[in-house]
Amino acid sequence: MARTEDHLHPNETQRIEAFSDGVFAIAITLLIIEIGVPHVSGNESLASALGDLWPSYGAYVLSFVMIGIYWVNHHSLFRLFVRTDHYFLMLNVFFLMAIAFLPFPTAVLGEYLDNAQQRDAAVRLYSFGLLLPAFGWIVVWLYANARGLVDERLAPEYVRFLTVQYLLSNLLYGTALLLSFLDPWIALVIVVGLTLLYLLPPRRPRYDA
Repeated sequence: MARTEDHLHPNETQRIEAFSDGVFAIAITLLIIEIGVPHVSGNESLASALGDLWPSYGAYVLSFVMIGIYWVNHHSLFRLFVRTDHYFLMLNVFFLMAIAFLPFPTAVLGEYLDNAQQRDAAVRLYSFGLLLPAFGWIVVWLYANARGLVDERLAPEYVRFLTVQYLLSNLLYGTALLLSFLDPWIALVIVVGLTLLYLLPPRRPRYDA
């Protein structure tokens, strides 16, 4: 009998997607929970208090869209894998940990974006929070390629395109993090621009004839 690698598990990507969907759902729900109901007293207006939460609304929308984009692309990406192994699963867990972390920097950004003294630290944390899942994503992809977990029928130029795209995303998120130490607003422009860019549908897979 031919020897096989016992840590390879063909056709188990559906289980990974099901678990991942649960983490995405929880993370995206926690975003709105982090926006607390304002408490008014005296002559303070509820409408004014609600308006003061605008940074929280903006951070919520940005992070909700970002997590939603990751969920859509996660589904598309996993259609390219034909098998998994133990380390692949653990790397996906790391990626999901980064996704589950996002509600925290989102809440901090919403709380301190309009605070001139604390804004810089809040934007740095948020930029770092967005870099983490991008890093987890490229690690999953590079490992899958190195271990032969990707569908071998994919055209090499398509695989290279995805690799460059994911590396470029990490570079831009890393740039945003570095720029957050100089100008937090420029860092936010970069991450918002990336979010808008990824609203576009991903390129359809290409296979060799």
